[in-house]
Amino acid sequence: MVQTLTSNDCVRANAVGDDPASLVEQLRSQLGPGPHALVIAYVAPSVDRPTFASRLQERFPGSLAIGCSTAGEIGVGGYSSGGAVALALSSASFRVEHTVFRDVRSLGIAEGQLQVQALLRRLAAAGASPTANNTFALLLVDGLSYAEEALAGMAATVLGDIPLVGGSAGDGLAFGTTHVFAGGEALPHGAVLVLVQTELPFEVFKTQHFAAGERRMVVTAAHCPTRTVHEIDGLPAADEFARLHATTFDGLGPEFFAAHPLLVRVGGGEYVRSIQRKNPDGSLTFFCAIEEGLVLRDARGHELTQDFTQMVGKLEGSLGELQATIVFDCILRRLECERLGTVPQVSQIFERGRCIGFSTYGEQFRGIHVNQTLTGVAIGGRSEA
Repeated sequence: MVQTLTSNDCVRANAVGDDPASLVEQLRSQLGPGPHALVIAYVAPSVDRPTFASRLQERFPGSLAIGCSTAGEIGVGGYSSGGAVALALSSASFRVEHTVFRDVRSLGIAEGQLQVQALLRRLAAAGASPTANNTFALLLVDGLSYAEEALAGMAATVLGDIPLVGGSAGDGLAFGTTHVFAGGEALPHGAVLVLVQTELPFEVFKTQHFAAGERRMVVTAAHCPTRTVHEIDGLPAADEFARLHATTFDGLGPEFFAAHPLLVRVGGGEYVRSIQRKNPDGSLTFFCAIEEGLVLRDARGHELTQDFTQMVGKLEGSLGELQATIVFDCILRRLECERLGTVPQVSQIFERGRCIGFSTYGEQFRGIHVNQTLTGVAIGGRSEA
């Protein structure tokens, strides 16, 4: 079988500026008016988000238009900051159905399960029954809701073998308010789950460039609903973390946390638990769920660009030339690249994979919420005899 690329199956676009109407017009000019099965747009936090979301749906009538605010964009050419990036999936090659969770903070498990079950039924009624071979799920969720674990876990349980990937919306490094876009609305505490069905080959993936080291720390006091750790090994969390890493409280910040992630071992796997910020009371707030008694391990990193290059190579080996790769890249990975001066190299790898995505406050992969990780789905070309 020979794989061929159809140029209009997956089309990417970049737009510059802060004006919502201008950004949407730039995207529409590059993507075409459609109707597309799906338009995904990621926008810088400086842009008026409700206006952008409304304009996006208005200018792509007949298409499902979704997206979110970011902590940085990934578009044509790799990492970018400011403006918007977007991807259109053609109606000829993709079928989509979606459901919106308007406030994930108060969403009950049973209510959520009913929504996902109804979503599966709608997709099946519109065409082929959804399976792991023809359908994948995309999840965009408020990055400050503290609800990603519950939402992703609930959705994955109902979806079964259908793979799920996603990202937590961002707000730069302000950590103020994030927005998820769906159907013309910008939801500050919401989420959107999209089922994408296609005959094109695809593969979901997760990669991280860290492994557990020898040093262990135990969470001895925490406020789980806000992912806040008050004590590590019985001592004030921020001061003890700083002491263990040979710095001071004042030396703790986003770049330091990006360089010193922690890991937990769950079910035989290793998952990053990254620190979002230090707090004036000496506590530490994490990007992922934390609980008392949890054993945290220092992470040993290896070269991010090498790890990422190998990942793209594997995807090309299984799918052939890639049409597009929808990616969810932790903001701490981006901060690491900025600190090490590897942004140009990593951007080249993003472009090799025809990536579109954003810097997140967390990533979802098959029902698990993770940090300092790259997750996504790569889409290949058509196969012909």
